Amino acid sequence: MQPFEAALQETALAVEQVLDQILTLEDTAEARLFTAMRYATLGGGKRFRPFLTRQSARLFGVASSNALRAGAAIELIHCYSLVHDDLPAMDDDDLRRGKQTVHKKFDDATAILAGDGLLTLAFEVIADPATHEMASVRTELITGLAKASGGHGMVGGQMIDLAAETTMLEIGGITRLQQLKTGAMIAFSCEAGAILGRASIQARDALRGYAHDLGLAFQIADDLLDVEGTMEETGKAVGKDEAAGKATFVSILGAERARAQAHLLADQAIEHLSFFDEAADQLRAAARFVVDRKN
Repeated sequence: MQPFEAALQETALAVEQVLDQILTLEDTAEARLFTAMRYATLGGGKRFRPFLTRQSARLFGVASSNALRAGAAIELIHCYSLVHDDLPAMDDDDLRRGKQTVHKKFDDATAILAGDGLLTLAFEVIADPATHEMASVRTELITGLAKASGGHGMVGGQMIDLAAETTMLEIGGITRLQQLKTGAMIAFSCEAGAILGRASIQARDALRGYAHDLGLAFQIADDLLDVEGTMEETGKAVGKDEAAGKATFVSILGAERARAQAHLLADQAIEHLSFFDEAADQLRAAARFVVDRKN
């Protein structure tokens, strides 16, 4: 098996090429918008969600070109969410992926429009026949992406997150917040590969269980990085949750219990993959990576 870090980097480079092609820059009146969209998307990030899509798609013999387009659409949604999360009205961050946030590099209005542009472009990409020849498959992808990124998914989770600044959440509330804000898109990233491959219900259920536990482990690791990481390691400001008085997995459980819970969830995620053979080894490695990463 290819080393995990090498496989992750290979997918990052491949999806970067797809994104570069999608985000064409022309000498038009709206060029500033596309410059901001490219700035928000290209040249940074682990591309972890497209990696999950590509690896899950490989389980079902899906062509890499199809998986990369679906992964690129997911990454566009992810990048739009980061642009909007960083705005003064949200998290008010100055740094993302080791460089200025979009609203700092350009301005607030351009950042809002860049996020809007990335969001809508994602659905244009996924609806294109180049993503899959079957209209029914593309329709299922569109529906799944809309649910994962919308009010009952990522956006709904962000709303709960904003409310958490003034409302103290218990562990159940934090779990639901993160299942929506982070987990829903991670879950769809895995499910997208199964949709592309027209996988069986049993295979989809196995990936869904894997993604559920992976998403929570990912967020606990994020909470730990916010407490224990540095700006140099993470490429963004740290300590913001504690400064804002937000309840997190770490603030409730403590760092050691939270770390143990993240590793338990990673183990559970891997157990869900027992349905698959060694073809799922990179997904197994991803569960370990999530809890051991430094950024």
